[in-house]
Amino acid sequence: MSFFDRFEGILLTDELLLDYKRCKRRGFLNIHGDSTKQDPGQDFLLKLRQDSRTHKQGVLANTVYQRPNYHWGDWEAGSQATWELMQQGTECIVGGVLLRQLSERVTLLSCPDLLEKQPGQSVFGDWMYLPTSIKLGKRPKPEYKILAAFHAKLLASVQEAWPSKAWLVLRRPHPYPVHLDKWVPLMEEALSGCIQMLLQRHEPEVFISRQKCSLCRWYSSCYAIAQSTKHISLLPGVTPTRYEDLQGLGIMTVESLAQSTIGNLEPVFEIKVASELLQQARSTVQGRAILRQASYTATISTESTNGKKPETLNEDEEVLLPTASIEFYFDIEAEPELNVDYLLGVLVIDRLNHTEVFYPFLAEHPRDEALIWQNFLTLAELYPNAPIFHFADYEAETVRRLGSLYNTPPEQVKQLLSRFVDVHELVMDNVKLPVESYSLKHLARWLGFEWRDASMTGSQTVCLYDQWLETGDRSLLDAVERYNEDDCRATYKLKDWLAKFLEEAVQS
Repeated sequence: MSFFDRFEGILLTDELLLDYKRCKRRGFLNIHGDSTKQDPGQDFLLKLRQDSRTHKQGVLANTVYQRPNYHWGDWEAGSQATWELMQQGTECIVGGVLLRQLSERVTLLSCPDLLEKQPGQSVFGDWMYLPTSIKLGKRPKPEYKILAAFHAKLLASVQEAWPSKAWLVLRRPHPYPVHLDKWVPLMEEALSGCIQMLLQRHEPEVFISRQKCSLCRWYSSCYAIAQSTKHISLLPGVTPTRYEDLQGLGIMTVESLAQSTIGNLEPVFEIKVASELLQQARSTVQGRAILRQASYTATISTESTNGKKPETLNEDEEVLLPTASIEFYFDIEAEPELNVDYLLGVLVIDRLNHTEVFYPFLAEHPRDEALIWQNFLTLAELYPNAPIFHFADYEAETVRRLGSLYNTPPEQVKQLLSRFVDVHELVMDNVKLPVESYSLKHLARWLGFEWRDASMTGSQTVCLYDQWLETGDRSLLDAVERYNEDDCRATYKLKDWLAKFLEEAVQS
C-alpha cells in the first residue's frame, strides 16, 4: 500500500503542489504513475536534499522551538499535536502539521518549516501564527511563494484567522515577505488545477524542458515517450509558451514547422524568433549543420589576443576563428556550497610541435584555491598571445571573481580576459545544428566525441569532490580530472569543427 492509499481519496501535500507547479506531469505521476519506471536517485539530488537539511538546521540553530510529538506519517496525530502547541501559545513550532479535509475525496496537508507566534486575534486568543518556509534557493521563485500561500491557507483554517503574511528564508541575509493578497489567488488557481487533474486522472502531455527535467526521477520515462513521438519540445528554442503558440497555429511537429514560413509564424512570433525556430527545425529535419541566416561573420578582432594578431600558421590567410600556434582550452569545476573553484583545467595545444598537454590545477582542499589561481596565471603568462577558448560564460565570470578575491592587478585580469573566446557564443551566433540541446555534451557528441566516463555529469563531479574531502580516496579526484580534461578536449574539437565549417561557408 502506498503512502497516499492510506486516505480514501487524494492526499494533496505541499510538496505535491510544489511538484505540480514545476511540472504538471510530475505531479500526476507522483500519484498515479508506475513507481518502477522512476530513475534511481542521483547522487547530486541526494546531496541537494542533504544541503537543504543542513541549511534548515543552520537557520534554526539559534531559535528556541518545540516540535509536535508524533510518528512520521500519522498526520492526524501530528495535526493534533501541532494544535495543542498552538493552543498553549508556544512561541516557535518546527515541523508542525496542518491538515484539512477539503472534501470526501481530497485532504490537504501542509508542513511549514516554522510557525511563529505573533500578536493578533485567532481561535486561540490574542495571538496567531505566521508560517515560514526555509528553502535552499537563492531567489524567491514563484513556486516558493505559492507554497508559502498554501501554508497560510491551511494555517488560516486551523487558527480561524488569516496570517498577515508568510515568510521565505533563503540563502540571503534577511527573510523575504510573501504578500498573501497577491499570491493566495494564484495558489488557489494552481490548487484547483492540481485537484482536477488528479481526480480526473488526466495525464498531462510530455514536455521536455532539460533544465527543469534533469533532476526529476521520471525523466527517462518521459524522455523515451518524447523521443519515440519526435515531440517538438526536443527542438531547441521551443519553450512551453512557444509550444502553445505553435499549437494555436496548427503546427504540432518539427516537420510541419520546418515546412512553414516566417509569414505563417509572424502573427504570433517576432521575426527574429520565427527565423530562429524555422532554421532550427530545418537543420533538425535535414540532419545537417546550416549557416545561421543574418549572423555576423565570426571574425575575432585583434583585441581578443591582447591587442596582437594571433600567431597563425599562415599569416597571409584570412581566419574566421583564431588558429594560433599555441591555444588554450579552459574548463572549471566548482563546488558551489563551499564557494570554491577547485579545478582549473587547461589543455594546451601546440600546433607547430604537434603536442597536447593537459594541466589540471587542482585544489585538493578548498584553502588551496589561491595557489591554483596563481599557477593558472603563471601558465597564461608563459604564452601571452595564446587565445583561451572556453564554453559559455562561467570561466570568464570565475576569472573575474578569483582576480578580485586574490587581489590580482585589474589590468592583468583585463588583459587575460581579452584573450577569452566563448565557443558556445560563436556556435549560437553562427550555425544551427541538428541537436536537442546546445550544451557541450550534445554538440561534441554530435561531432563523434565521447567522454571516457560516458555517464558522468558536471553535477556528479560536485559530489565526487565532496566525497574526496570526506574519504581521501584519490580515485575520486582522478575521475574529476578525467572529466574536466574531456570537457577541454570536447571544446577543442568543437572549435576546430566550427572554424573549418565557417571557412568552407565563406569560400563557397
